[in-house]
Amino acid sequence: MNGDDLGKLLHDVDDYVEGLFAPRDPVLEAALENSRNAGLPEINVSPAQGKLLQLLTEISGARRILEIGTLGGYSTIHFGRALPDDGEMISLELEERHAEVARDNIERAGLSGQIEVRVGDARKLLSAMVEEDFEPFDLIFIDADKEGYPEYLDWSMKLSRPGTLILGDNTIRGGEVLDPHESRARSTRQFNQMLADDERLSAIVLPLIRERIDGLAIARVDG
Repeated sequence: MNGDDLGKLLHDVDDYVEGLFAPRDPVLEAALENSRNAGLPEINVSPAQGKLLQLLTEISGARRILEIGTLGGYSTIHFGRALPDDGEMISLELEERHAEVARDNIERAGLSGQIEVRVGDARKLLSAMVEEDFEPFDLIFIDADKEGYPEYLDWSMKLSRPGTLILGDNTIRGGEVLDPHESRARSTRQFNQMLADDERLSAIVLPLIRERIDGLAIARVDG
């Protein structure tokens, strides 16, 4: 199978899964359109991955969620839909313009009462949470600048408890992580290695199909 045939197959498989398990949703489609019209980069999770994130949240029974990297709030809405009535979510976003779009999308989804978008450098915001002795989160999703992933994992561990689920997006990067000389994937390789080496975690990287092969890191804090 040549590269073009493989690419078409990946696309067709993704469409098949999406059609079965992530059918068209007016609220989510409006969030994507609103983000696109506002000029935000089109780097959201796919509909199928969004459904996976929502399902993992429901399986874990999470009632307190932390998201590092909001963008337009597309993944945020998936998480918010999985929250119980007494659940809450904090999402961290560097850019005020992105946060404004996300808040509009979250409000349209009817979730603004449970989701707070905080603006600023995630490292500083996470540090402040630790200093304030925040109640541990049940689920943490890392989907921000890839260079920061190792540091975000360190902060996430400080904001976790035994049983917390830590998820990290873009952990295969089209296969770039396989090349030790690929500088763009250096932090991602370090992040994956940290997950594998930390005895407090049970973890795996799950390959995902999009326009190319990517991955979702899934880790459970054991102690």
